[in-house]
Amino acid sequence: MKTTFSVVGDMLAQRRIPAGYEGYEKVQEQITKGDARFVNLETTLHNGEYFGNQFSGGSYLRAVPETLDDVKAFGFNLLSFANNHSMDFAHGGLMATKRYVDAAGIANTGAGANLDEAAAPAYLDTPAGRVALISTCTMDNEAALAGKQSRRFPGRPGVNGMRLQEYIQVTEDQLRVIREIADASHVNAQKDIERAEGYFPPIPEGIAVLKDLQFKQGDETKYITHPHPEDMARVEKAIYEARMQADYILVSIHSHELSGDKKENPSDFLKEFAHRCIDAGAHAVLGHGPHLLRPLEMYKGYPIFYSLGDFVIHNECIPFAPEEMYAKQHLTSDATMRELFCDRSAGYTRGLMRDHRMLEAVIPYFEMEDGKLTYLELMPIELNFDRPVWQSGNPRFSKEHGIIERYAEMSAPYGCRITVDERGYGIVELKQ
Repeated sequence: MKTTFSVVGDMLAQRRIPAGYEGYEKVQEQITKGDARFVNLETTLHNGEYFGNQFSGGSYLRAVPETLDDVKAFGFNLLSFANNHSMDFAHGGLMATKRYVDAAGIANTGAGANLDEAAAPAYLDTPAGRVALISTCTMDNEAALAGKQSRRFPGRPGVNGMRLQEYIQVTEDQLRVIREIADASHVNAQKDIERAEGYFPPIPEGIAVLKDLQFKQGDETKYITHPHPEDMARVEKAIYEARMQADYILVSIHSHELSGDKKENPSDFLKEFAHRCIDAGAHAVLGHGPHLLRPLEMYKGYPIFYSLGDFVIHNECIPFAPEEMYAKQHLTSDATMRELFCDRSAGYTRGLMRDHRMLEAVIPYFEMEDGKLTYLELMPIELNFDRPVWQSGNPRFSKEHGIIERYAEMSAPYGCRITVDERGYGIVELKQ
């Protein structure tokens, strides 16, 4: 039996989306073609009754719960909200979001009351088959990570986090200098004492440390990242479980990390993560997070979308915010949000809403039969770049901006060939 999928990246909604705006129907048609229809909800849902956390994902994102009506109107029936904004309003905001999404009847995973709930696959039953979703995200602040329950204590609400194992590879001479700096400055002294007292594990052989940075000797200077073994094993275990429970498995990951010096480049850890998910039995990896397109890789016949970009972005439509967001711009909440955004964007000349790449994306539609990918097309969308702030950020079909051509160019080094058909859609060449 053929099972079909429509997937998008981040829905950073901060205002209601009117059904029927110019271009709405064509986008909705592409989404509703799929039996399973996925979106990452990059906001919290409540009415402002929860305090802002001491950290946020950048802005403090909050939308009214009725935003889920807009999610469902587009046609989505499978959702993750594991991302760097999940804890913008602490545990109260996260759990309110979870309650609203559950009440809306949308299958979801990636965040919850404890780690077991956040990490467990969600299942969507369709007439064409059962689809599992497993969701994770990288997170700078470990306080946002969900915690496991113990025999005596409840687990901690949060997200199903994917930590990085990271270090900087340096030459022998560079490593010697780093050790000299550490010894002369005593930057590690307090932690060395606590390490000796048993509060931290010993530093592995061949590693030098400067505060929280680790350095390891190698042939060249290079930043190296891998998925954290414990977190990777947890995702692989969820895939193993889902293989018994579902026909197809989707893995969602929200990650901003890059390699080199370009935002379009997926990090080494993300490539390793995605390959291991497919090796474990996943049928597609859905990446999102950096607010722009990253390459498509076909790996063992299955798609890895390193970033699908933004489906919706209302980044400058936040009506009010906690004091901490103003403080980042050296303002107080006596200022208006317009003043805050004007200051942050240098008079509306920089930022996500000024960069056309951040308002260009694709909506993949693909078909699978007997466990194999048989068809994959890409609808190019542009998020009303040329409209005023209160109208921009909503998706519409666009073949005028060369989106597919740019996507094909960045995906070619990953062994992926994409052509443009008469509709302006991208068609991915599948190797038999």
